[in-house]
Amino acid sequence: MCSISAISNRAVYSGVAEDTIYIADNFRGKGFGKILLNHLIKASEAEGYWTLQAGIFPQNKASIYLHEQCGLRQLGFREKIAQRDGIWYDNVLMERRSK
Repeated sequence: MCSISAISNRAVYSGVAEDTIYIADNFRGKGFGKILLNHLIKASEAEGYWTLQAGIFPQNKASIYLHEQCGLRQLGFREKIAQRDGIWYDNVLMERRSK
């Protein structure tokens, strides 16, 4: 599954979206993530987006690597930005700018 969602309703951020990509366990390591993320990049540019961003848990090294392989770069680190089941999680911030 993959999708993009606008990060804001404000007009000045109309070209910025966050990507989400999930690959089922039995499909991981087969290149589907790269196919999907590259598709998202092309489709987002066709729709007028100039920046894709992602927030990835630092322990998800495969997702960070995938995003780097598709042209996203690490911008920084957000401490305790997400909470699930009462546990706080950090995020690695990544982005890709269209040319």
